[in-house]
Amino acid sequence: MTALFKFPGGVHPPDHKAESNTTPIRDLPLLPRYVVPLSQHLGKPAEPCVSVGERVLGGQMIGAPKPGVSAAIHAPTSGRVSAIEARPIAHPSGLNAPCIVIDSDGEDACITTPPPAHEDRETQLTRLRNMGLAGLGGAVFPTHIKLAPGSDEHWPLLILNGAECEPWITCDDRLMREHADAILDGAHLIQNLIGAAQILVGVEDNKPEAIAALRSAANTASQSNISICPVPTLYPMGGGKQLTYALTGRTTPSGGRTTDVGVQVFNVGTAYALQHAIRHGEPLTRRIVTVTGAVKNPGNYAVRIGTPISALIAAAGGRTPNAYGTLIGGPMMGFDLASDEAPVSKMVNCILVKDNQNFPPPAPALPCIRCGACARACPVSLQPFEMHWYARAHDFGKAQSFKLFDCIECGCCDHVCPSHIPLVSFFRYAKSEIWAREQEKDAADRARVRHEFRSFRLEREKMEKAAKHAAAAKPKTEVATAPAAVPDADPEAARKKAILAAAMARAAEARKEITPKNTEGLPEDKVREISEIESRRASLLQSVHDSIVKEEEEESSPAQKESP
Repeated sequence: MTALFKFPGGVHPPDHKAESNTTPIRDLPLLPRYVVPLSQHLGKPAEPCVSVGERVLGGQMIGAPKPGVSAAIHAPTSGRVSAIEARPIAHPSGLNAPCIVIDSDGEDACITTPPPAHEDRETQLTRLRNMGLAGLGGAVFPTHIKLAPGSDEHWPLLILNGAECEPWITCDDRLMREHADAILDGAHLIQNLIGAAQILVGVEDNKPEAIAALRSAANTASQSNISICPVPTLYPMGGGKQLTYALTGRTTPSGGRTTDVGVQVFNVGTAYALQHAIRHGEPLTRRIVTVTGAVKNPGNYAVRIGTPISALIAAAGGRTPNAYGTLIGGPMMGFDLASDEAPVSKMVNCILVKDNQNFPPPAPALPCIRCGACARACPVSLQPFEMHWYARAHDFGKAQSFKLFDCIECGCCDHVCPSHIPLVSFFRYAKSEIWAREQEKDAADRARVRHEFRSFRLEREKMEKAAKHAAAAKPKTEVATAPAAVPDADPEAARKKAILAAAMARAAEARKEITPKNTEGLPEDKVREISEIESRRASLLQSVHDSIVKEEEEESSPAQKESP
């Protein structure tokens, strides 16, 4: 038995799991058209590698991964590319994004790429990258990057996340019940790739059938290094940091990741997809999606990527008469869907149709009474009421000092707030403003550096031009008859020095006329940073001045002036 630890905070919202977890996973019939988004993962969107009118096969790569954080996109079935254009997608912004539209030919012909018998680790990671694997638990981070630790990283422990703590969602529950063998096989493949010594599978104790199926599969496989660990039903147990603490007692540092404490976390759906990719050579073109809420036949469906959400709702019997909206994800961290014509992507795990009974209109927000309920419920031990106060006042620096970016936006504070304040919305707004200001500051810093170098270059060119004009204005007879003299006694050298000094003086006077802005009331570290910048600028100008003086002295030395 693995000792369990209680993370701070957490809430117990009604789970509503029974509505959709009592029936097996169903396959959705082949549709006449699929709309495949090019951005289905964290990082850069894929680059189209097919053209309009081209015929494609199921499993064929239609979007190539870009360098860096990216993953490939594949055709869900065979057919012809009818368009590459912006279409509605399932995203909180509600904006359109580039998609590849495939008209199915009804044949469902697929590319078969059986995996090689022997394959080294680097080749296997490259193949997983080209198969489009991404995390199916919510973050949608490209899997091949999580499987490739740096030279100084070591993950002795692998945690498989089967908690599925978000209310209404049951896709992982049904997957664990029906495909436990493949999930654990995928876990062992991940273990071999990252070199983990042990595997822990965390499942909330409100899923007894899934726990039993996993234990049976573990006993059949006769693996001694894998443990099935029931954990208490407490939202947000499915968070990577929270599940890591519950199973190991290791606290992830502020601003860090679970890998900082020697733990790597993968969702059970990701392990299942990886097993199919390595064992059968199948790219990620399908996923399990829960369709629940105000529909006539809630359940879970094996859905091709690119399936219109309207088709899924229709497959579940359609909306009930009192339905009024759709959520992507659960009620705690999900977002409202702008259009039912948006397609299923790798990040869509649940389609939740709302009704007035379970999702009444939100009550009007009242002033904060500083009751502290949000702080007691926060699983990251933050002070949401303080962050809300400063975010609302646009004092983003102060909000950030309360560890704003440690907020995982789980919605626990919203759930318990007696004033019905949408706290998470304020935190998202504050984060976006801070990111925007950081980008503006970086752009301003780059522009300032370019301007300083340009000013320095123009001043240097002006001094060089003045020196050349002075040399050209000197009579040739004077040059021929001038007696040899030491550099300090040479009138020409003295005149050049005077021209250089005058130019430097003009530049200094011009700098004095510039009055710095926004320098009042700065903290000590900013004042010190500005002083260091000014010191470096003065040192740079002085070094330029000294180098030019040295060059002028060398040109005016007796050795340079002697006739051959």
